[in-house]
This record gives sequence, C-alpha cells and structure tokens, in this order.
Amino acid sequence: MFAVRQIGKTLVTRTQGTKIASDGLKGRVFECALADLQNDEISFRKFKLMAEDVQGRNVLTNFHGMNLTTDKLRSMVKKWQTLIEANVDVKTTDGYLLRVFCIGFTKKRQNQIKKTCYAQSTQVRAIRKKMVEIMMREVSSNDLKDVVTKLIPDSIGKDIEKACQGIFPLHDVLIRKVKVLKKPKFDVGRLMEMHGEGSGTKTVVTETGEKVERPEGYEPPVMDTV
Repeated sequence: MFAVRQIGKTLVTRTQGTKIASDGLKGRVFECALADLQNDEISFRKFKLMAEDVQGRNVLTNFHGMNLTTDKLRSMVKKWQTLIEANVDVKTTDGYLLRVFCIGFTKKRQNQIKKTCYAQSTQVRAIRKKMVEIMMREVSSNDLKDVVTKLIPDSIGKDIEKACQGIFPLHDVLIRKVKVLKKPKFDVGRLMEMHGEGSGTKTVVTETGEKVERPEGYEPPVMDTV
C-alpha cells in the first residue's frame, strides 16, 4: 500500500515462560505521517497502523485509522466563511466497518467584492448530503486496500469538491478522519496479500472458468500413464 515498508522499530519483552513476545506486540498501534510512509511532502496526514501478525523479527501491520494534524485543521478554519462537516458509517467489500469524516469550507466566487461567503442552511444540507453520498459510494464499492489507496492522495475530497461546485464553490475539502469501528475475523492470507507477499491466487467461482494465457503452438505434455 505504501512506498516505505519499514517504518521503525519497537521494544518488546523477551519470551518468558508462558508470556510470548509476539503476543505482546500484536494489537500495538503505530502512528506515522504520510510523508514518512510515501517519501513525499504531505506531512499533515497521519495514518494509524495496527500490528496484526509477527513473522520472525518483522511485525506486519494493517490500516487502523487516519487523521489530520491539529495545526493543519486549525489553519483551515477562518472567519467569513462557512465550515461544513459530514460523517458516515460505511462497510467495505471485505467487511471492515469504517466511520469517515469529511470537512469543507465555502470560498469566494471569482471577482467577488463582498467580504463574506456564507452558505445558506439549505445549501449546507445539500452539500452535506452530497458528501455522505460520495463517501458511501467510494468506500462501499471497494475493499480496505483500495480505500487506503484513495486516502493517500485524498481523491475522495477532490471528487466532493467537484460535485459541490454547482451548489456552492468549496475549497479545502478533505477527509478529516477515518476510524475503523469493526474488523472481520483475522486472516493471515489476506494480510499477506495486502503486504504484497501473498500467493495472489484467485479462486474461480464462475462455472465457465477463466481464460488461461498460453503461448502460440502450445502442446499439452504427454502423460505416460493415465
């Protein structure tokens, strides 16, 4: 999911009697700035990663939440504009229940002389409805890995900004926070797949099967005995 695979080191007490070291690591939550995970400049977005499995000296983590830094949030809130917030509980295709929060601000129109740019309550309600609609559509049709891939560049916020232009022009539309409310039963195979180490084999469910790519002039091997 992220460009940087190794984010740091964590301490743990050695295995002693019935107290196993790996059990002490599972469930730990690490908070990292997106800049450290992706080697880029966006440092105001923080991701929470939870340790779910231990393999040798490596701890495998999974997405546990996302947040914005306090200074970024405070810098966006200004006078003479309307702040609009929305949140929704939505389930991904692989069974994760997420609570997604969105924030946006009204902006002045081009060549506007008036100092303020307040939206009417009906416009605010329409924008909030649109926010909820887009967040539900984007999350419910994807699995957790795809949702995280969308959160990294915040494409959902850009979609909301575009969709709301007809109601009232907005700026600084961001997914402010994502919480993981419920997780499906732990599956090592799925976690390995997320880390790009899984077998990646797909189970064919359809009766017709799937097309297999073979080179031209392919001859099946001759068997000695049947």
